[in-house]
Amino acid sequence: MTDQTTTLANVRQMMREFVAERQWEKYHTPKNLAASVAVESGELLELFQWLTSEEATKRAVHDPAFRKAVGEELCDVLMYLVSLANALDLDIATAIEHKMARNRMKYPPEQYQGHYERPLPE
Repeated sequence: MTDQTTTLANVRQMMREFVAERQWEKYHTPKNLAASVAVESGELLELFQWLTSEEATKRAVHDPAFRKAVGEELCDVLMYLVSLANALDLDIATAIEHKMARNRMKYPPEQYQGHYERPLPE
């Protein structure tokens, strides 16, 4: 499997099968899955916690053990997100398409080229 050959549908099916084989559907409620995303995101963040931006980039690029740990935590976050989409029967690609359309309007390139400033709420 690679990013180039695997679809979101493949990943979603893999997660459905994994959960079903263990009869974990009763635990995979939206609340539990959203909480799990937050927990695993914290574990991902913990890997970078005391590193400078430069140290984090260097380790993420050149340290195989660190890259492996980051990859595992990143996968935990992604797998819980996919399971949440499965539990809600939410089409991820459609949600991304709609969110990106909103982001394009919110952050027009001519206004945000090369910098970021959080827009104030209207």
